[in-house]
Amino acid sequence: MDFLRPAGWEEALAAKAEHPAAVPIAGGTDLMVEINFDHRRPDHLLDLSRIDELEEWEVGETHVRLGASVPYTRILEQLRTELPGLALASHTVASPQIRNRGSVGGNLGTASPAGDAHPALLAAGAEVEVASVRGTRRIPIDDFYTGVKRNALAPDELIRAVHVKKAAGPQQFSKVGTRNAMVIAVCAFGLALHPDSRTVRTGIGSAAPTPVRAREAEEFLAGALAEGGFWDSGRTIAPSVCTRFAELAAGACDPIDDVRGTAKYRRHAVAVLARRTLGWTWDAYRGRGANGKGTERCA
Repeated sequence: MDFLRPAGWEEALAAKAEHPAAVPIAGGTDLMVEINFDHRRPDHLLDLSRIDELEEWEVGETHVRLGASVPYTRILEQLRTELPGLALASHTVASPQIRNRGSVGGNLGTASPAGDAHPALLAAGAEVEVASVRGTRRIPIDDFYTGVKRNALAPDELIRAVHVKKAAGPQQFSKVGTRNAMVIAVCAFGLALHPDSRTVRTGIGSAAPTPVRAREAEEFLAGALAEGGFWDSGRTIAPSVCTRFAELAAGACDPIDDVRGTAKYRRHAVAVLARRTLGWTWDAYRGRGANGKGTERCA
């Protein structure tokens, strides 16, 4: 196994062009597990740890540009206001040591359906900035996941950054695991309210071959909020609306049975998470606390 260690971004792109099968490594929190268990043995590793720009972020007027190697710890400590859903997801990632090394770019590169960042990125409507020696492009997050641990990157491309719109409304993330910490999600759910466009976006993890959105649930809830005048009145959402939203969210899943949980359990758990996160986000929208975790009115 050859180890490539470029000193800058242009050098990294050149190395990736010369060795398209080279596997990028920065934090290594996913990749080294696969290598240590001999599940993966690439001919080349492309170390990106010396490229400082990948660990930088920029808060603009409407969006945050998040470098691919910004660790989860920085997100949850310094971007909680701008990216609340992603900050909550970052807080659930493994241990402090892993959060200090792991990054959203790594999650995207691995493209595991169980990656904690994916539901929050889907709910926020992120875009992935990728580059090669041929140029730079942005991939909408909805188009990024192409299969189990597969993504839309061309062989010569590297992830450079993620562009996420600053939260205009409450966002939530929750997951179920086989224990409380250091655990891969049995399933996860992200929800973001977008009052400026009066839309709703969701993200579901570890309950389908790829991270997915519950589009029917989103359309139903956005319609119910508009028709009932809830955006303006801030009234409590009827339990029947919450229940239907949860049912439609569970219907968006295509889970499997594995060592962490059955397909039946995953569908049930997604419904519970959808109902709970809706209660938390709506409480936050109504001004009942910055974190939105007051009473679970949709229970």
